[in-house]
Amino acid sequence: MSDVTGRFVLAAAVVAVSLVMASAARHDYGDALSKSLLYFESQRSGRLPYNQRVRWRGHSGLTDGLEQGVDLVGGYYDAGDHVKFGLPMAFTVTMLSWAVLEYGDQIAAAGEGAHALQSIKWGTDYFIKAHTAPNELWTQVGDGDSDHYCWQRPEDMTTSRRAYKVDAEHPGSEVAAETAAAMAAASIVFRRAGDAHYAHLLLHHAQQLFEFADKYRGRYDASVRVVKSYYPSASGYNDELLWASPSSAGTSSTPASRSSPPSCCWRRRT
Repeated sequence: MSDVTGRFVLAAAVVAVSLVMASAARHDYGDALSKSLLYFESQRSGRLPYNQRVRWRGHSGLTDGLEQGVDLVGGYYDAGDHVKFGLPMAFTVTMLSWAVLEYGDQIAAAGEGAHALQSIKWGTDYFIKAHTAPNELWTQVGDGDSDHYCWQRPEDMTTSRRAYKVDAEHPGSEVAAETAAAMAAASIVFRRAGDAHYAHLLLHHAQQLFEFADKYRGRYDASVRVVKSYYPSASGYNDELLWASPSSAGTSSTPASRSSPPSCCWRRRT
């Protein structure tokens, strides 16, 4: 390499690093974190708490589950619609929980630790309600087809609020296992936060849900057919079983020392 070429490469590298640093300086990641957690408050369903920061939202979905004789008030709306889809909600809570486990110190330093815990608990409180028996989980409230034909505030919605469930006769391994993973990860979060009672409750539900998902194997979109147009089971349920199995073991409070997944995830049941 000639001296001229070498100097050009060095100069280009200095310019590139300077541009990257300048670009990073223009991004406020603390603000991005704050707005991300604030978004979850805007998606809340149910009776909103006094400290709700998104003031233009009000109580909504207060009769969810009433037609089926269960209390399914709470949880998160999926997007701009008012359907509560269990699978993406559970995945979201799982990711929120692991974010706190991996980056809790940084989240707390940004002043968002309490908001992160509140976002997780809003989801897990709903999952506790939806898990009405060891082998029964309510996985959806609302109908995507009718909901997507109109645009209205959740406080004023007039669309169907029918609820759907999976059980031993109508299994749903994907959603049951993902919900188990969410509750197990959240259990570690709240154990670290000092709420041992709530952590134990979450772990109890997680273990029951994993056993249900593993014992009664089946695709959830075959049992809850209305979900196929929105969140179908593209890859089957083995990935969710694998994802949930070490989480639901619940024997350790640190991710690095958790036990490896049991072989049950790879067994085929006839």
